[in-house]
Amino acid sequence: MANETRQRPIATGAADALLQRYQAVRDQTMQLVEPLSAEDACVQSMPAASPAKWHLAHTTWFFEQFLLGRNKDYVPYEGGWDYLFNSYYQSVGPMHARSQRGMLTRPSLEAVRAYRAEVDARMMALIARDSEADTVARITLGLHHEQQHQELILTDLKHLLSLNPLEPSYRELGLKAVGSAPSLRFVEGQSGVVAMGHEGEHFAFDCETPRHQTLLHPHALANRLVTNAEFRAFIEDGGYREPTLWLSDGWDTIRAQGWRHPLYWSDDLESEFTLAGRRTIDPHAPVVHVSYFEADAFARWAGARLPTEAEWEHAASSHPVDGNLLDSGRLHPRAAGDGDGLLQLWGDVWEWTASPYVSYPGYRPLPGALGEYNGKFMCGQFVLRGGSVATPADHIRASYRNFFGPADRWQFMGIRLAKDL
Repeated sequence: MANETRQRPIATGAADALLQRYQAVRDQTMQLVEPLSAEDACVQSMPAASPAKWHLAHTTWFFEQFLLGRNKDYVPYEGGWDYLFNSYYQSVGPMHARSQRGMLTRPSLEAVRAYRAEVDARMMALIARDSEADTVARITLGLHHEQQHQELILTDLKHLLSLNPLEPSYRELGLKAVGSAPSLRFVEGQSGVVAMGHEGEHFAFDCETPRHQTLLHPHALANRLVTNAEFRAFIEDGGYREPTLWLSDGWDTIRAQGWRHPLYWSDDLESEFTLAGRRTIDPHAPVVHVSYFEADAFARWAGARLPTEAEWEHAASSHPVDGNLLDSGRLHPRAAGDGDGLLQLWGDVWEWTASPYVSYPGYRPLPGALGEYNGKFMCGQFVLRGGSVATPADHIRASYRNFFGPADRWQFMGIRLAKDL
């Protein structure tokens, strides 16, 4: 992808497959916003979130900016929209303030839909005539970028709807309790020097590379995710009142924010807000919407710790991607159920790790504006692994590195324990 020179074109069959994938990903985004009104799609609930309308436009801008716009004769769809829908690409040009995206009542939702349709038509024509490897690589990046925004559409919307006193649902979901959680036990992991990072010809973000050697000390990972019942026991034991369990910044955060339970839980610890409205908390399901600070404090309380991302990746690399992901349509974590070995590695909740989001040895960001995609955020964030109920199954892999700040919790974030041996 980094090479801007002419490269050998891909085969016709591969181009057809890319065309189909492009259409499938773009259609999936529109299906996610189908239940929304224009009002739903315009409002911004907090600076860290974005309106659904903005997500629709930004993911379209990405294709227009980094693919269609490479043609020097290209005429942008609408003047000024490059300013409105740029996110953080400083090398591309100035951008509208992130915290004010909810002020953009215009262009309308219908205008943004028309923008998507026109760019899609132009992209279809581009794919049909240009199958150069660099073009294909950029399109593939754009599709994975859009899948990230599919998850953000759902998590940002959930936060928005939770602020409505009527607590409306996004849509009806089958959220009856399914199964129970097996007893918590620890599964010993491999120790010694192992390889981690992306390998092979399939897509990966630049921050997943290069593949390199790392040392795993003797350790064990919990067989499943931490449940609501277990986290409630932490709360009832005074977990949010005991400063010795918390990192200093975490203690300051929970006092300043008044946190006494996970985001979306009721104060009586009996119910939680979901994308299907308020529901009784399933004690066997994984706890969700907890920050790194909360995950770390719980681990200390439990006499354990959080896994490193190397421990998690090595364990997950031998497990095929199969779990409660976006494709299931459930949009809420469910109990692990019976099973041997490591359960719930994929889906349900993103799993906080103890690893800061930093570069791998030998890492090189992509050249040009696309180099701003991941590398410049390698400061003050922690890595999460495994995907969530809002992650498309064909988007996640063992080497995938998600990252957020330690106080963030509006994403589907949860906990797996680890311990030293």
